[in-house]
Amino acid sequence: MKKVNSTLACIYRTLGWFPVVIINAIVVWSYFAYVIILCFDIVSNELERGLYLVFFHLFFVMFMYSYWKSILSSPGFVPSQFFFSKEDLERYENSENPQDVVNEIAKGLPVVTWAVANSARYCGNCYVVKPDRSHHCTMCGRCILKMDHHCPWVNNCIGWGNYKYFILFLFYAILFTMYVALSSLKYFIQFWTAHSSKKSNSDLHILFFSLFLSIR
Repeated sequence: MKKVNSTLACIYRTLGWFPVVIINAIVVWSYFAYVIILCFDIVSNELERGLYLVFFHLFFVMFMYSYWKSILSSPGFVPSQFFFSKEDLERYENSENPQDVVNEIAKGLPVVTWAVANSARYCGNCYVVKPDRSHHCTMCGRCILKMDHHCPWVNNCIGWGNYKYFILFLFYAILFTMYVALSSLKYFIQFWTAHSSKKSNSDLHILFFSLFLSIR
């Protein structure tokens, strides 16, 4: 049974990287569309091209840095002092009222928030007294400090350890997409107002790129 659960957990972890691959594929395609197609194939003014490239790469680097920090940074796990000791676990399993054992353990820990009926919060999966604002993540299989949610797009929990990077990721994602959409708007309009019936591949790249960023 344990082997089956371990296999399923491995499958879930592997599939969890699929949204991350999608995001990075879109970013790579957007980089090609903006830098190669727009800046070098369409923009003829060198000063305009230089400004576009400088600001694009500034937002791009900050966006990717905060994104991968959200992925790779630990969300923060419960310290060892909150876990049941071997003796505590034996008392918990043999007690007629396990909650009384948990309450006794929690009295020696820096826990402020208690559940209803003045009972300490604990996790029956991890066998740990829950610190304030911590929750168990079924995807990660662990209790996370100050857990906000499990984000599939970063394949990681968002909690105490990486919350800052996640907020920065959202902030730079907005700046990045807005900048690209606004800076390519002029060429998007030119595409539709052009009298030529022959549309080049470069024009199509910019069209779909602009539409994607605007909808996003």
